[in-house]
Amino acid sequence: MPETTSFPRHLILGGAMITGVLLALAVHMLGARYGLDLGGLWRSDTHDFMPAGAAIAWWLIASVGFSGGYFTANLMDSAVSGQIPQRMRQFLIVVGVLILAGAGQSASAPSPIPTVSGVLAGIAALCLGAVMAFCGAYFALRKA
Repeated sequence: MPETTSFPRHLILGGAMITGVLLALAVHMLGARYGLDLGGLWRSDTHDFMPAGAAIAWWLIASVGFSGGYFTANLMDSAVSGQIPQRMRQFLIVVGVLILAGAGQSASAPSPIPTVSGVLAGIAALCLGAVMAFCGAYFALRKA
């Protein structure tokens, strides 16, 4: 019977956090193109308590960061022992590249939101994605 190997937990946690943050930032950039931006939280020209687009963006970024960290930690943990088929690995790589390419394409266009609000929204998305990716990866590693 072959001996099972495993990555160090810190390496899996770091890789899962990086992937979760990148996916959260990609969703933030793509969402800003479609009007779902966190910058709506700092606008003073609206009379609503909180714009619906900002709330949807907040939850979308948080859920993508968490699930990205969780699933990446699970995949990294099971990939070491060879439990992921080659076709599944290739599919996941293609999906990740397409998401990040779409985010890069949307980031290269002019921003529809003001600069200061966009910077604050980007920092908020980065922090939210990092915290949620850490939580997702931590829960996945606790389960494993």
